[in-house]
Amino acid sequence: MAQVQYRGTGRRKNSVARVRLVPGTGKITINDHSAEEYIPYANLREVMVQPFEVTETQDSYDVLVNVFGGGFSGQAGAIRHGIARALLEVDPDFRGVLKRAGLLTRDSRMKERKKPGLKKARKAPQFSKR
Repeated sequence: MAQVQYRGTGRRKNSVARVRLVPGTGKITINDHSAEEYIPYANLREVMVQPFEVTETQDSYDVLVNVFGGGFSGQAGAIRHGIARALLEVDPDFRGVLKRAGLLTRDSRMKERKKPGLKKARKAPQFSKR
């Protein structure tokens, strides 16, 4: 018999995370590494598991993640978004709590593009009167 899987896709900045939830013990695997190995910052690992804390489903599901693009922060946010979407497939009644916590909304903030004549998006070269 095939094992039950719940899927969700999360995005943040330039990161995309494909998340699968499988009934289990709460182990998180990111790109074939443990979460502690892959994301070195504890605060970002806490950000990832927020959907489980809000819905009170800690240690109920193993999380298998394939994530690419961006850095640690963007990837952690994308994983959080993906887990929240996958939990909606588990139980549609979670929608209210997840929505109130702001976990279903895709964070649309992106890096501003570089403008011509400037060093970065807004940083201008040093001004000299002479």
